[in-house]
Amino acid sequence: MSSDERAELRALINGTEVSAAVGTRARIVLWHAEGRRKKDIAALAGVSRPTVDLWLGRYAAEGAAGLFNQRPGAPREQVPARIRSRVLALTRMSPPTDTGLSHWSSREMAAYVTRIEGVAVSHYWVAKLWREYGLKPHRSGTYKLSKDPQFANKVADIVGLYLDPPGGAVVLSIDEKTQIQALDRTQPLLPIEFDATEKRTHDYVRHGTTNLFAALNIATGEVIGECRPSRNGAAFLAFLKKAVAPHRGRQVHVVLDNLSTHTTPDVLAWLAANPHVRFHFTPTGSSWINQIEIWFGIITRQAIRRGTFSSVQVLIRSIRDYIATWNANPRPFTWTATADDILAKVQLVQTNIKKLVAN
Repeated sequence: MSSDERAELRALINGTEVSAAVGTRARIVLWHAEGRRKKDIAALAGVSRPTVDLWLGRYAAEGAAGLFNQRPGAPREQVPARIRSRVLALTRMSPPTDTGLSHWSSREMAAYVTRIEGVAVSHYWVAKLWREYGLKPHRSGTYKLSKDPQFANKVADIVGLYLDPPGGAVVLSIDEKTQIQALDRTQPLLPIEFDATEKRTHDYVRHGTTNLFAALNIATGEVIGECRPSRNGAAFLAFLKKAVAPHRGRQVHVVLDNLSTHTTPDVLAWLAANPHVRFHFTPTGSSWINQIEIWFGIITRQAIRRGTFSSVQVLIRSIRDYIATWNANPRPFTWTATADDILAKVQLVQTNIKKLVAN
């Protein structure tokens, strides 16, 4: 190695305008020129032996310039800015009807752009572009805007109970999870093993259904639950009495939805005879604001969806056991969204919908 080459490498090591990685590669080359063994160089540089060979080979082939090439391999795709903008625009729209597609995949997008624009792009490039801009066409969600004329007032009322409940009062979130199926698999469940997931057959036998009535105390997180074969006004009133019984002598605020079974004549007569209990109805089509729905989602994921039940009685017993386990260490939910936060998000969605319709 000539003195000029050594000086060039030392300049890379001591230079302030190059990365530390480039400096390390320059040291590898210098140490090798000094006669050090490759395994010793790897230990000194904190890299693997193949990495030492890589950069020695790069230097031998390209000189000092080869030390800057951090990502060896095929060159990055060069796609015109016009095609980049076209892909981003297409991604944010439904696929053309003549494609027969319901949504884009990276492969379908790459094939479509290559065919229509005459510029070849790979699905790797499309996927990378989507990651760069946070676009996820393979995923979808749901939404629903309430048409309740009293939406804002009801949201403010219920959120007020969550964030600032009346002193000394109890707030219960009540609803029913209906038609829970007792599903039994046609063959035995294969338990989890090392390097093997739990397995169940895709086909099943239905043994019947049950309806879960549940009340969540938003302050303590405790749940009162009861399974009944049918859901009607009489069943709801019986459960309501059971839910409020432990709080005799206190004001009880009940958050619930607008089902007709919640306002039958018998229920209204009982409310009139028990003025310490007050109903707070969620806006139409907005059961998500009822905290018991969060708990229903949890019990579904943890106890019901993957469960195997040989009868309705087995299903009910499993639900009871889950509630008992939950109440052994109850966890109240922390509600953080204010009424203004919710109304602002709803207004934003409404504005976006109006823009879409106008276009």
